[in-house]
This record gives sequence, C-alpha cells and structure tokens, in this order.
Amino acid sequence: MGQLGAFLKIGRVENPEREPHERVGDFREFVGTLPLVELQQQGARCMECGVPFCHNGCPVNNLIPDWNDLVYRDRFEEASIQLHRTNNFPDWTGRLCPAPCEASCVLEIREGEAVSIKQIELAIANRAAEEGWIRPQPPTTESGRSVAVIGAGPAGMACAQQLRRAGHAVTVYERDEAGGGLVRFGVPDFKIEKTVVQQRVDQLAGEGVEFRFGVEVGRDIDVAELRSSHDAVVIATGARVPRDLPVPGRELDGVHFAMDYLYGRNRFIASGTEAAITAAGKHVIVIGGGDTGADCVAHSHREGAASVTQIELVGEPPVSRPDDITPWPRWPMKLRIPYALKEGGTRDFSISTTHFEGNGKVESIHWAQNSGAHPFELVTGAEDSRPADLVLLAMGFLGPEGALLEALGVEKDERSNAKASPLKYATSVDGIFAAGDARRGQSLIVWAIREGRGAAAAVDRFLAAKA
Repeated sequence: MGQLGAFLKIGRVENPEREPHERVGDFREFVGTLPLVELQQQGARCMECGVPFCHNGCPVNNLIPDWNDLVYRDRFEEASIQLHRTNNFPDWTGRLCPAPCEASCVLEIREGEAVSIKQIELAIANRAAEEGWIRPQPPTTESGRSVAVIGAGPAGMACAQQLRRAGHAVTVYERDEAGGGLVRFGVPDFKIEKTVVQQRVDQLAGEGVEFRFGVEVGRDIDVAELRSSHDAVVIATGARVPRDLPVPGRELDGVHFAMDYLYGRNRFIASGTEAAITAAGKHVIVIGGGDTGADCVAHSHREGAASVTQIELVGEPPVSRPDDITPWPRWPMKLRIPYALKEGGTRDFSISTTHFEGNGKVESIHWAQNSGAHPFELVTGAEDSRPADLVLLAMGFLGPEGALLEALGVEKDERSNAKASPLKYATSVDGIFAAGDARRGQSLIVWAIREGRGAAAAVDRFLAAKA
C-alpha cells in the first residue's frame, strides 16, 4: 500500500491556493491540486495501517487507502471507480468537505501530518470529469415502482441516483430553478463552480431521473396527488429554518439572514440579476463563525465592503488539538483560520450581541464580551459598539420547514434521537422517508450524501417488501 516508509521521508503538502489579493477580484475557484508527480508522492505517504481509521472518520466510508495507492501508481480510472463506489459526488466533497477522514488518519497522531486525502479525492474527481469517465449509468431493468424525492440538494440527489440505479422510476421535486440545493445557491462559485454541480444534475437526468424544478410540494402540486402518483416519498428538503437573534433593533432594515444574502449573490453570478442585499461600500458584521459566515465574509470582500467583522458567541479555541477534549481520532476542536479571513477582515470571539441601533436602517451594533462558554455570562464593563450598515445572521439552522411536514402528516423527532439512530430513515407515516439535514439537522455535505444513500436503501427494502 503506497510506498513503503514514504510517510517517514515525504512531508504533507497542502492544496495550492491562489493568492488572496488575486482571488478577491473574481469568482473563480481558488483551490487547486498539486502536479501529478507531487500528488503521487502524497498518495505514497498512505501507510499500510493495520486498521485504517480514515474509513471511520469518513461518513460515506470511502475506501481511502485503495484509491490513494491507485493514484500513487497513476491508475486514475481505477481510482475513480473505487471512489464512486461509496461517494456519488466526490467532485463536491473534494471541494467542500472539511475532511474528517484526515482528522482520523493514523499519521494525524502527529498533528498536521495526515495524508492529504481531500486533495487526492479532488484530483481523482477532476480527472474523471476531464477524461469523460462521469457518465450516466441507467438501470438495466425496471422495477415498476415510483419514488418522489422532495429536494434536489446533495441528500436528495444521492438518494435519487441510488434509487434510479436500482431500477425505480424517480421524480425529484425542487422549488428552486435548478438542482444542487445549497451547493448551488448557498456555497459561492469561488469554492465550487456551478458547472461542477450541473454536471451531476445532467448525469442523473441521463440515467432517467426526472427533475421538476420550480415546483413546491404543497403549493404547486397537492400532497394527495403526490402520494397517489408514487409508491414512496423521500423528504430531503434540508434544515432551512434559520436561527434568529431576538435582540432590540432586529427589525431594522439591513439585518438579514445570511442565506438570503448568499442566495442573492449566487443568482447574481449565475444570471446577472441584481440582488436585493449588497455589501458594497458598507460596514458589514457577520454573526456566526461557521462555513456560512465565512462565505458571507468572502462575498463581502468581493463586493468591496468598507469593512468586514465576523463575531462568534463562543470563546477562542486552542491552537492545537486538545487531547483531553477531542483526542485522536475524533474531529479536533481547535483554532482554524477560515479562507475568507485570509482575504481580509477581522474576527472576535466571546461576543454577545446586545442590540442594534439606527433610524429605520441599522447603523451600529452593540455587544459585550462574554465568558466564552455556556451560559455565556456577560463581562461587566466589556461593552463595545461598531458601525454596521449590513448585519448577516449566520448562526445555524433549527430544522426543516414545518409546512410540508404538516401537510404530509409527518411527526417530528428530537434531533438527538435522529442522530442516535442513523438507520432510522422511515418517518411516522408509512411510505414516507427522510434524509439529510431534514432528518438529522444541519451537517456536512458528506453526511448528506451518506444519508441519501442510506434512505435509498431503506426505500428499496420497503418497495421490495411490497412486491
């Protein structure tokens, strides 16, 4: 497996990135992959572990050592076959996944030395696209069964592809005008160009999946009609209810949910349609330190914001992995510098927003330092204020929208119960299933794909039992 002892002789090399001062001037992807020889060297570093923990860290259980070795030996087509056995969209995860597999790599026992799994995955996926290896794989036989998938995000599309390849007729209902979900409309082009997303939509269509875009279930198609037209239904609508910030001044113009801003920016890039929310020339405050917040920061840079400040409720994490809290092979809770902050702006930790001020429009934000951990007690005498012309709330999501669930008669579970039961894809209504963020709460793209595949297997068993 790999080159014997290479991990002792060859160091880890990170993905090449375009310089921040250059990339803020456009919307093209800024992360690349290494040249072939260097990439093979990184594949060679994969050691012949007795137990490869990277499988455990990867939600889709990618056969990582296998395709690392195949890349080392320059056998990319075989590597692509292996990669696609477990992952429907490695070109998406290779760009967007935070790589929990690398946190579980045995070499990560020496922090910062993990095999460069993510960029090897991306290189395989890119090569597959360049060589035309990503082709439709329609089923050879038809089951005579029909499934409706509500939502064309990663979970819905992975589910649809697996069900279609099992021989079922699949129709995907999506209220937006195109497929991909948040990967298309939430994630910026400079992280994943939308041609990459559309390639997978086209692949599914070529396999016989029917997409009905601009169709909202419960509004454009009656729930009773949907159920009578299909033998099973999968809810893959995501967790789209954002967490709000109930403080004085929240009602002022200029305080928006982050996803409203990101959707507008992505549609602008796609079609040139002017967005209702703009950061151009404004003092921007982004509340929330996750990926959504970072994407807001980066878009603000590209619009030419006057200033960008990102604030987080929680305290600043340690620089290195805290072994007493998140020991290997768990995902380490440590300080990371988001790509967006490399481009500019500032970040503050342990900040509690107290109120906004303005005359109809937001003009300033007022906050106080807190204790850094729950219950986030305010520090006396540590108040501050900043100018704010645009405030973007990127504090996570609470769960799926309730109207569809009510129309379908589906009962809600506690998020903790759903996460504790990874095989529970069936809902309280016979024949209706759920997958992705709609089922387990907001999570990673790789978990969405895993959920879609798992739900598809559950639906396939359900339909087989009815035969």
